[in-house]
Amino acid sequence: MQEPNQSSVTEFILLGFSFSPRTTPLFFSAFLMTYMLIILGNSLITILICLDSPLHTPMYLFIGILSMLDLGYATITVPQMLVHLASQKTTVSFASCVAQIYVFLVLGITESWLFAIMSIDRYVAICHRLRYKVMISPWLCGIMVIFCGLWGVISVLVYTVFAMRLPYCGPNKINHFFCEVPAVLKLACADTSVNDRVNFILGFSVILVPLALILVIYVNIFIAILRICSAQGQLKAFSTCASHITVVTTFCVPAMVMYLKPGSEVSPEEDKKLALFYNVISAFLNPIIYSLRNKDVKRAFLKATGWGRAPE
Repeated sequence: MQEPNQSSVTEFILLGFSFSPRTTPLFFSAFLMTYMLIILGNSLITILICLDSPLHTPMYLFIGILSMLDLGYATITVPQMLVHLASQKTTVSFASCVAQIYVFLVLGITESWLFAIMSIDRYVAICHRLRYKVMISPWLCGIMVIFCGLWGVISVLVYTVFAMRLPYCGPNKINHFFCEVPAVLKLACADTSVNDRVNFILGFSVILVPLALILVIYVNIFIAILRICSAQGQLKAFSTCASHITVVTTFCVPAMVMYLKPGSEVSPEEDKKLALFYNVISAFLNPIIYSLRNKDVKRAFLKATGWGRAPE
C-alpha cells in the first residue's frame, strides 16, 4: 500500500479557462494588458510614496505595502496563465504547485489583515485627529505590518502542510488556472473532511476576524462622522473611507466565498471566476481607486513628472 505521506503525482495539469481557439488570442491580449496595467499602476504608487516626502505618513505606508502585495499577488499567477494560454503547455511540477500555493496564500492573508490595520488607521485619523501622530507612530506601524506578515507565514504553513500531507495518486488535472488549495484538494486520494475543518478555522481567523474588526471600526467611524456639524466635513470624512471600503469589498468578499464553503460544494467554474476577481481585478482596481480619488497622489505624480502642479 502507498504511504499516506507519499505521492505518485510528480506534476499537475492546469485546465485553466475553457476558451475556444478563436477567442483565446483575445483573452490572452486582455489578460496581458490587465497585467501590464497592474504592474504599471502599483509600481507607480509605490515609487511615488517612496520619493515624495509628504506621502511619508502611516496611511500611505500602508497603501504602498498594499501595492507591493498586489504586485506579488498577480505576478505569482497571471504570467503562468499567460504562458499556458500562449503555448498550450499547462503542466506544473508538484513542488512548484506547493510553492505557488504557499506564496499566494501568504500574500493574501497578509493583505487581509493589512486591510484591518488600515481601518484602525482611518478610525484614529477621524475619531482622534489631534492625537493621530502620537497614537499611530512609525514604530507602531512597523509592528503592525510585521504582525500581518508573520501571521500570514504561520497560518499558511499549517494550511499547506495539511493539504500536501494527503496522497495524490491521480488524476492530476487541476480544474483551475493556478494551484489553489480547494481545486488541488479535489485530487487527493483520501478523505478531506479534516482539511475542510482546517480550512474553515483558518478562513475564520484570516478572513472573518479581520472583516468583523473592519465592520466594528467603521460603525464607530460612521457614528463619529454623523456627529460632525459641517456637511463639508462629513463629506470629506466619508470620502477618506470610501476607497478603503471599496478595496476591502472587492478582495475579501470573493475570498470569503471561496475559502469558507465546504469542499463538497466547490464549483470549478465559479471558483475560477471568484479567484480571477480577488486575484487580478482587485490588484487592477486598487491603484485606480487610490490614485484617481486622491489629490495627494495626483500632486506627487505631477511633481515627479514635471507636468505642473496639482490644483490646490
